[in-house]
Amino acid sequence: MNPMQGWGWMLIVMGVALVLVGVVLVLSPKVPGLGRLPGDLVIERDGVRIYIPITTSLLLSALLTLLLWVVQWFGRR
Repeated sequence: MNPMQGWGWMLIVMGVALVLVGVVLVLSPKVPGLGRLPGDLVIERDGVRIYIPITTSLLLSALLTLLLWVVQWFGRR
């Protein structure tokens, strides 16, 4: 395979990944409870709001890990 083809495929995959991230960001406000799970920290003081989504991050990380494992498993077949 030509080295430029490898770069081309990598750019295509990165573009598709960016589109998927964009779709998730657009649709995420419509997912009930996401971002307001127990364990997500919100600190409000003197007009400053700090939001630390610990539980949401762990949940999304677990789901993405599971998804990548499934994709890798089917890729080996």
